[in-house]
Parts: sequence; C-alpha cells; structure tokens
Amino acid sequence: MALMDKHNLTMLSEFILMRITDVPELQPPFFGLFLTVYMVTVVGNLGLIILTKLDPRLQTPMYFFLRHLAFTDLGFSTAVGPKMLANFAVDQPTISYNWCATQLTFFSMFITSELFILSAMAYDRYVAICQPLLYTVIMSHRLCQLLVAVPYVYSVFLSLLTIIKIFISSFCSYNVIRHFYCDSLPLISLLCSDTREIKLIILIFSAFNLVSSLLIVLESYMLILIAILRMNSVEGRHKAFSTCGSHLTVVVIFYGTLFFMYVTPKSSDSFDTDKMASLFYTLVIPMLNPMIYSLRNKEVKNSLHRTWRMLANIGFKVHCKIC
Repeated sequence: MALMDKHNLTMLSEFILMRITDVPELQPPFFGLFLTVYMVTVVGNLGLIILTKLDPRLQTPMYFFLRHLAFTDLGFSTAVGPKMLANFAVDQPTISYNWCATQLTFFSMFITSELFILSAMAYDRYVAICQPLLYTVIMSHRLCQLLVAVPYVYSVFLSLLTIIKIFISSFCSYNVIRHFYCDSLPLISLLCSDTREIKLIILIFSAFNLVSSLLIVLESYMLILIAILRMNSVEGRHKAFSTCGSHLTVVVIFYGTLFFMYVTPKSSDSFDTDKMASLFYTLVIPMLNPMIYSLRNKEVKNSLHRTWRMLANIGFKVHCKIC
C-alpha cells in the first residue's frame, strides 16, 4: 500500500473481511452447509429459468416475472456466495479493491431489482384476480418487458452511483470490513473523507426503494383481499388464494428479513444479528424461492413431471440405441 499523504490516507489494494465464525472447529461444517445451500440455489433457480423459458404452457406473465425473480436470486447469491465459500479455505479472508467494488455493484443491482420485480408480480396477481377478463390485454408482453426493464436500468444506475461515490473517496489505512462481504455501510465506515453526502444518498434511495415497492405490494394485496371477500363461491376464493399464495409467502419472508435488519434497534451484538440476517437473505432466501414456487404451484410441478418424463424417454431411447 503506497502512502498518499501525511493524513494517514492510503491507496488500498485489498480489504480484510470478517468470517462467519471465528471458531476453527465450526468452519468445516459451515463450509459444507453453505456450499450445499449455494449449490441447491444454483440448481433450483437455473432450473426454474430453463423450465419457464422452454415449457409452452408456462409462457404467461406470471412465469415471465418468476423467471426474472429466479435470475435476480441467482445474481445476488452468486455475487456473495462463491467468495464467502473461498474465504473458508484461507487463513485471512481478503478481497481485492476492484473485486470489492464489483461485488458491491452486482449485489446492489440484483437486490434492488428483486424488490421491484416482487412488486411487479404483486400487480400481476392483482390484475389476474381483480380484472380477469382484461388480464391478457392489460398484462401485454410489452408491459411485462417494461416492468422488468425499468427496475434493471434503475438498479444499474443506482448501484453505479453508490459505487462511484464510495470508491472515489479517500480510505483510511484501516481496511477491515465488519462483514463477510462488501456492503455499502461497512465500507463507508472506513472512509476518511466526509461521508454525509454518501450516507444521505443511500438513505434516501434505500427508503424510496423499500417503501415504494412495499406500498405497491400492500395496495395490490389489499385490493385482492377485497375482491376475494366479495366472491360468493368458496371454490373461487380458494382458487384466488392459491394463485397468489407462493408470491405472498416469498414477499413475507423477503420483506420480513429486510425489516428485521434495518428497523430493529441496534445493540452491542447487532453485528452478529446483522450477519445472520444477511446470510438468510443472501443465501437462504434464494434457495427457498424456487422450492416455494415448485411445491405450491401445480403448473410448475406438472411442468417438472413432463420435463422429467421427456428426459427419461430420451435417456431410454439413447440407451436402447447403444445396446
């Protein structure tokens, strides 16, 4: 690290990350656990992306959004997971300056996109239940593309703005990030320059992202609930609940974890609490989402059965030809 000036500023080449646990005996089982979680995440989300892309019966707006939800889940879990797993195998977990910026960029981009894709899915369920006759007209292919394109463009702009503001600032010589991956707030605490502007930008945009997306979800489900209560048929109510049950489960888990992280009071051991919450929404939630949609959705389960039978038939024919 080359000394820049007399104010104890340095040109950092790497950061030191905190471990999930400092107990040596727990590191091998934790590595095995999180490797399994990440592998299930990759297989589950990739499978969902391929399934909703190839199956003709799943070419509807609901599965279009589900495909992009799986893509964002895979994105932010991959931004964090592999590096976290690699750090189990070294004496001192470190991350290079450039890779830290890259990790934070992709993580911020995918996590922000997921918020608004979840709200787009809530709007889709509202139209399907409250405006069933106009569903195909309102939820046109063009509108669906717009509802995912805007969050992607916005999230790229926001993540680049945050990264540029942080990494053009001056870091002090202390380079230990109090987290197991590069996150904006732990990085800001390492800056020697004035951080008020950066903190204000992050606060404003984080509040806007969380509140605006949550309001869309809450308003959509409030209108859905009113529409369901007005239904005379018990079967109709059950069908309406089943069409949005998977999405509602995902929303409750995702927003509940974020609410727990950012709204609960901080204490002396809040670092460990934040670490567990971060592990949950960076690795566990992306693993759970494909399972929730696969187990609770008959169309996805039927598509999986059809695909499995097709692959089994192909394998059987290949085997017969070889024999």
